[in-house]
Amino acid sequence: MKKIYLFLALALVVLSQGMVSAQGVLTFEKDLHDFGNVTEGVQAIYEFKFKNTGNQPVTISHVQASCGCTTPEWPKEAILPGKTGVVKAGYNSAGRPGAFNKTLTVTSNGQPESISLFIKGTVVQKSAAVAPAPAASAEEIANSPKVDFTSTTFDFGKLEKGQKATAKFTVKNTGKSDLNITGIQAACNCIAYKMSPSVVKAGQSAKLELIYSPQVLQDRIETVTLVSNDITGTAATLTLKAKVVESLAKQSSVKINKASVPFK
Repeated sequence: MKKIYLFLALALVVLSQGMVSAQGVLTFEKDLHDFGNVTEGVQAIYEFKFKNTGNQPVTISHVQASCGCTTPEWPKEAILPGKTGVVKAGYNSAGRPGAFNKTLTVTSNGQPESISLFIKGTVVQKSAAVAPAPAASAEEIANSPKVDFTSTTFDFGKLEKGQKATAKFTVKNTGKSDLNITGIQAACNCIAYKMSPSVVKAGQSAKLELIYSPQVLQDRIETVTLVSNDITGTAATLTLKAKVVESLAKQSSVKINKASVPFK
């Protein structure tokens, strides 16, 4: 009988060790990013890169920012062992001069269940920003990258308040050196962006996505300015339009064959 108890005890130990070792682990390359000085109005973006160094899939259930000025994005699908991903942190500096320190809390089914990421920097008022650099020479302007668009306006039509919608644009570099877009400027804290690739070679194009989440019930026209190393003076602005409603489900309907059908 003692041998049976001893065998069961050993089996439980082995089983418990196996359960402990079978887990996903999110390992981030870094947990703190310092933006340094950020000119007021610029939306600063940073991607925290991670890898699942465990042996089970990990699903990130939520990323909670410490304030509404920080907009996080994360992969919604499971991250398999050995695979990588990013948690994107966007900080809207409009109307927020001074130093900032913000936290993003990543919650998942991995180990540990909660991970804290940090961003910091100093928002410099436009009027207090570093004195403008000397005017570029004709040669520097001639060799500068240059932003060009195939279209500059996107009309979403009707959107629900708080709904996330994406406008896609094509950005072309018609200049002579690499184009680097480092941020966007917008009047509201309701627009984020993605670029692929992030650096555009001369003569090449990239896909730009503007992710819009309106918060005001009215017809909206949002102007978005790209911040880049283009010194040619080209206007790098895009326009988003939308009619923001409380709910798209509350539409009028007509009777067709005694059935209610919403207006298209």
